Amino acid sequence: GKELFAEAIHLESRRKEGPFVIVNCDAIPASLFESELFGQRGSLEKEGRLLLAHGGTIFLDEVDGLQPDMQVKLLRALQAKKVYPVGGQEPIAIDVRVIAASSRDLKKLIQQGTFREDLYYQLNVVSLNIPPLRHRKEDIPDLVYALTREFSNAYGAIKEIEPELMTILLNYPWPGNITELRNVVERLVILAEG
Repeated sequence: GKELFAEAIHLESRRKEGPFVIVNCDAIPASLFESELFGQRGSLEKEGRLLLAHGGTIFLDEVDGLQPDMQVKLLRALQAKKVYPVGGQEPIAIDVRVIAASSRDLKKLIQQGTFREDLYYQLNVVSLNIPPLRHRKEDIPDLVYALTREFSNAYGAIKEIEPELMTILLNYPWPGNITELRNVVERLVILAEG
C-alpha cells in the first residue's frame, strides 16, 4: 500500500515526467547500500538510485532499516542536494523529491536511539498516516472491484465478485494488508470457476 501511495503522489505531481525509483532499505545489504544509493566510480561505474531519480521521485521504503552510518550519509546528501559516489572525488548535484515510509513508529525509534532525529525532521516535511486495511474496511469493495478488473484483463477471464464473497472479504482482518488482498483477488480470478 505504501508504494502505491508514493507512486500516486509522484504521478499527480509536477515531477510525473521524471523517474519514480523505489528503494527498499531493508532489502539491500548494509555493505552494498552506499553504492546502491549514491553510485560508484572507478572500475565498477554505477549510477546510484538518487542519481537515477534525478528530476523525479525516490521512494525510500522501510527507511527505519537504514544503518546509523547510512542515516548520516543520507542526511548529508539531502541537506546538500549532492551525492558523493563511492570512489568518486567530485560531488554530483541531485534534484529529487524524497518520499520515505516506515511501518514502525520513527518517533519511538528516535527515543530508542536507533533513528536519527535530524534525519527524521529532514524527511518529515509532510506526514501521511496510512492506516492498515483492517481499519479502513470501506476501501475494500473499491479495491476488490478494481483488482478483479485488473486481473480479469490480465488473465483473459471475466470474473465478478458475488455479494456473499464480498461479505467474507469485508469480515477478514487482512493482517497482510493490501498485498494480501491483492494476492487473494488474483488467486480468486485464476482459480474460481464463476
